[in-house]
Amino acid sequence: MGYLEGMTVEAIQEAIVQLSDIERRALAEWLGELEEDAWERQMEQDFSPGGRGAKLIAEAEADIAAGRTRPVEEGNRDLDLDRRT
Repeated sequence: MGYLEGMTVEAIQEAIVQLSDIERRALAEWLGELEEDAWERQMEQDFSPGGRGAKLIAEAEADIAAGRTRPVEEGNRDLDLDRRT
């Protein structure tokens, strides 16, 4: 799907400039939600079986199974200690 006939990015930008502050904030909120939804879909795709992040999940699971990890709470304590020194 493309732009409506005659609508370019520049034309859309010019139209946005004409919006009231309230309308512009509503548009910004909607665009933020649109981007958030797109990001969520991409993460689901990337980390589903066969996705480009699936290898990372497999490596993390192997590290956990082999005992090469430690609880998050332990790491957080170390970070807190580092910040205090």
